[in-house]
Amino acid sequence: MLLAERHESERLRQIIKELQRHRFGRKAESLPEEQMLLGLEDVEQVAASAEAGQDETAPEGRAERARKRRVNRGALPVHLPRVEVVVDIDDKTCPCCKVHRIGEDKSERLDMVPVQFRVVVTRRPKYACRACEDGVMQAEAPARLIEGGLPTEATVAQVLVSKYADHLPLYRQAQIYARQGIHLDRSTLADWVGHAAFHLRPLHERLLETLRQRSKLFADETTVPVLDPGRGRTKTGQLWAYAADDRPWGGLDPPGIAYVYAPDRKAERLFSHLAGFKGVLQVDGYIAYPKLADRSEVELAFCWVHMRRNFYELATAGPAPIASEALKHIAAFYAIEKEIRGRSAEKRRLVRQQKSRPLADAFQAWLRAKLALISQKIKLADAIRYALSRWQGLTRFIDDGRIELDNNTVERSRKNALFAGSDGGAEHWAVVASLVETCKINDIDPLAYLTDVLTKIVKGHPNRDIDQLLPWAYREHSLKAVA
Repeated sequence: MLLAERHESERLRQIIKELQRHRFGRKAESLPEEQMLLGLEDVEQVAASAEAGQDETAPEGRAERARKRRVNRGALPVHLPRVEVVVDIDDKTCPCCKVHRIGEDKSERLDMVPVQFRVVVTRRPKYACRACEDGVMQAEAPARLIEGGLPTEATVAQVLVSKYADHLPLYRQAQIYARQGIHLDRSTLADWVGHAAFHLRPLHERLLETLRQRSKLFADETTVPVLDPGRGRTKTGQLWAYAADDRPWGGLDPPGIAYVYAPDRKAERLFSHLAGFKGVLQVDGYIAYPKLADRSEVELAFCWVHMRRNFYELATAGPAPIASEALKHIAAFYAIEKEIRGRSAEKRRLVRQQKSRPLADAFQAWLRAKLALISQKIKLADAIRYALSRWQGLTRFIDDGRIELDNNTVERSRKNALFAGSDGGAEHWAVVASLVETCKINDIDPLAYLTDVLTKIVKGHPNRDIDQLLPWAYREHSLKAVA
């Protein structure tokens, strides 16, 4: 009875520590990228301020500091327009003759012209014959994305990129535009976004359909807070993400990601999204994925990060020798993956067979041995059982060089701060963000892409050629920002 009480007490302590960490500590295993970048910005700003002070107090070292800046600053892109400013002397004479030019010093600096609105005026002349009454002749008005609206397709694309790529809410965009004398209600911008999302929906559907045809995908799901005006509070929706990225092993298919919103987390949503998919699905531990594998020709590869997280939470909560040792085992696998990243799938498989297989066998035996020594009611036992129950999926990467060790590819693209005002707004987020994020991972400018795509859609681009409008179709020809 005393041993049972001690085990129960230890389990409760672990739960309390975990709750305290989630309530008062960091909620991730590492600092969020945005927070880390913010800290670096502050350090760099302080260093720059100190250097500026040195320029004032120790001018003798100014030239050397300037030389170092020139070495580290990089080169300005050649496609940027150049505005030349000539700084010349006023008097070009000397006591004995007139000076002649022997050369020049040339430097370049990055200048910026604030975003400028302009008005596109469309004139359509009318014609009539003086001799007959055949009526008035006039060219048809060009189609618009928003009939009777003010914006060009480029303007709508700018609003979309600001909202879904730069995370500027519409009310903040309205404030920015107002500073330039353009007064647009938030509701007006929302109207533009809604029209654009409607026209982009077929592209989103085709993107997801194309990804389903791949032989390997990443899948992830996360909750989304959604306003529920009827109840006066928020409800919980679900955002599913499906991604393909074969670049780590030299695959030729372009990377892509598609988000799908659902008002709930039912397994039927997953079955619908991945209907017809056959291949390897890299996932976390959500219970719906095994059900999908049972129903279809899908092999599951489980995520080591999710498995590792269970041990990490125990190791950071206090002294936990077994959990800490588990982390060391897992780190050995990642060290091997770092060495083979970028190699072909076959070379990765061979190295994994040689190096990772013995580590996996030893780690599995170690986990079973530790599980037999501890109480089955504590959190550590749960962490070990989580790993052992998914061992086949966790080690599937050893026999398939295409598989990654974790699901980070799809998790990196997910926005944890997502918030939707309605189910419809969350669906619009899924549509536009899918195209924007796919542009990003294919090194395509999302503004130029959306401008071109919306323009072609308005002009009646045939649906049979819809693949020409997918983001990766733009990789072979560069897109310039709208002039």
